[in-house]
Amino acid sequence: MIKRFVIAVLLLAVIGGGLVGFNLFRDRMIGEFLANQPEQSYPVETALAEAVSWEPALQAIGTVFAAQGVDLTVETAGIVRSIAFAANDEVEAGQLLVQLDDEVQQADLAAARSQLSLERTTLTREEELETRGVATSARLDQARAGFDAAEAQLARAEAVIGQRRLVAPFAGTIGLPRVDPGAFVATGTTIATLQDLDNMRVDFSLPEQDLPRLAIGQAIAMRIDGDDRDFAGRITGIDPQVDAASRMVAIRGTVDNPDRALTPGQFARIRITLPAEDGVIALPQTAVISSLYGDFAYVVRPREDDADVLEARQVFVTPGRRNGTLIEIRDGLDPGDRVVVAGQNRLSNRSRVTLAEGTE
Repeated sequence: MIKRFVIAVLLLAVIGGGLVGFNLFRDRMIGEFLANQPEQSYPVETALAEAVSWEPALQAIGTVFAAQGVDLTVETAGIVRSIAFAANDEVEAGQLLVQLDDEVQQADLAAARSQLSLERTTLTREEELETRGVATSARLDQARAGFDAAEAQLARAEAVIGQRRLVAPFAGTIGLPRVDPGAFVATGTTIATLQDLDNMRVDFSLPEQDLPRLAIGQAIAMRIDGDDRDFAGRITGIDPQVDAASRMVAIRGTVDNPDRALTPGQFARIRITLPAEDGVIALPQTAVISSLYGDFAYVVRPREDDADVLEARQVFVTPGRRNGTLIEIRDGLDPGDRVVVAGQNRLSNRSRVTLAEGTE
């Protein structure tokens, strides 16, 4: 029994020693293999950190409106007798657009004119009699009151007739008619939209911290989707009250509308250029990487033990404002640093790198 136990222990010792020896041999061979392998080098594109003249800008999104634009409605109910415009017509201020049926009102107007004529005759006769000393002052006052009342009735009849006519309040381009001749329309029914497309405005908002940098008359540049042009304009209004819910301030600007490329309701991107600042380090936004530990960039420098070998070193930075494709670097980099702007996804601290052809 003891002999068998001893043999089992010896077998276990041999097997265990063999496994340990094999693992040591394997690790040594792997180490030698990796030691003989050339170090991986990653191609990167870089840009030099330089102090440049920075043109800060405020950017916002807004909506385009006509400087004058209304939905035309009727003041009273009635049947449409005629429509005196077609879609996209250019109309003048005061031009008749829609005529409602006004036969009853025209009859009332004729009656008011007839009554006024009668009261005028009566007043003239009483004035003549009063000069002769025949009529009393009371009768003259009564005749004058009747004449004044007749004038008021005529003015009222004319006003009612005017409510049956829809005229253009200003010159502009009229839209699609939304009613047809013969249709009954109620008070407040929208007939069409009228827009002055020669003068446009844009409404947008900016955070309250930008308010001190805004001023009436400040230049703005606006773009719309599908058009690469910048539409020049100026700030014409700044709301004196900040929205307590959003902490935004409402702003209005007027913009030029060459060849009527702008249409009310369009989505707009607004840029307000601020005075230039010198000595600002700016880099492409792709140079800065955000992580849970902070924002950092890779700086290419010669290796300490071999100046002919370049390596990427991780440097934490403090980013600032953004302007188009550039980002301001407030801390962490010095002028002259060569910063990686493309190819960082495979890098780690002190990775060996090579400069891609054409890089700075």
